[in-house]
Amino acid sequence: MAPAMRSRALEVDSRRAEYSGRFNRVVDHIQAHLPEPMDLDTLAGVACFSPYHFHRLFHGWMGETIHDFIFRLRVERAAAQLVYNPRKSITEIALDCGFSSSATFARAFRSFHGLSASEWRKKRKICKAEGPGEIASSRGRESHDPQREPTPVMNLKVDLKPFPPMHVAYIRHVGSFQEDAALFERLFARLRRWAGPRGLLAAPSAKFLSVHHDNPEMDITDVQKLRLDTAITVPEGTQVDGEISKQRLEGGPYAVTRVRIHARQYMEAWDALMSDWLPGSGYQPDDRPCIEIYHNEPEPAPAGLHDVELCLAVKPL
Repeated sequence: MAPAMRSRALEVDSRRAEYSGRFNRVVDHIQAHLPEPMDLDTLAGVACFSPYHFHRLFHGWMGETIHDFIFRLRVERAAAQLVYNPRKSITEIALDCGFSSSATFARAFRSFHGLSASEWRKKRKICKAEGPGEIASSRGRESHDPQREPTPVMNLKVDLKPFPPMHVAYIRHVGSFQEDAALFERLFARLRRWAGPRGLLAAPSAKFLSVHHDNPEMDITDVQKLRLDTAITVPEGTQVDGEISKQRLEGGPYAVTRVRIHARQYMEAWDALMSDWLPGSGYQPDDRPCIEIYHNEPEPAPAGLHDVELCLAVKPL
């Protein structure tokens, strides 16, 4: 590529990265304030765009109008709560997810999922486990795939830990990512190239993690709209730019299990935590995102195993 063309390409990439950072801030703001009323002027201000143009810009970038995006996140949060918070009434869930009334929620939920909230809850009711502690599970997407050999029973030891708030710098991916190890490698390589020259990789407290904002199971979120943040913990005042964004992850209690698994076993491990341990634990998920904290580089590790903590945000039933 000629130098002039390369320069123009870099300039275009830089401009797109600036847009990405601005819309990431908007999405993070919406996620953090989902139960609250939101107005266009406030969201445009978060993105530093004119309110007059913001609606069209958001739709062009995200593929959804701002109204549809907020509506979808609220319905998806409600769908998850209906399954994992069995003691919470449908009206409580509707109000906690930002709907003005149970009637408004009922219409919205049926229009989105094609069935009522009570039908959804009954259809996707998760099994009760015998109790907390060490759980044996053979669930997982692999066990339903006839092209694969069954995986061994997975034993999880789950601990409850209080997490402090964390500040992370991240690169966001929107779309399918399950079992795509190459995608994770590319995203973390870009993150390292940014963090290395800033001395962030050498910090004793630095952790690599991924933040999962959506639920790929039970048809809650379309796989092409899943949001994944590959991230590194950073000091609070760290400056970010371009494709790198920053967010504060709220602290609180997490159910944590540390596993050594192959890349193809992540879904099985999460399923054991969510479907087996959780129902008998006395806890339910809250609305903070799920986190994976990585403790090794899987390629040079023995047998290529990933040493990872799966962290599920919880609160008492």
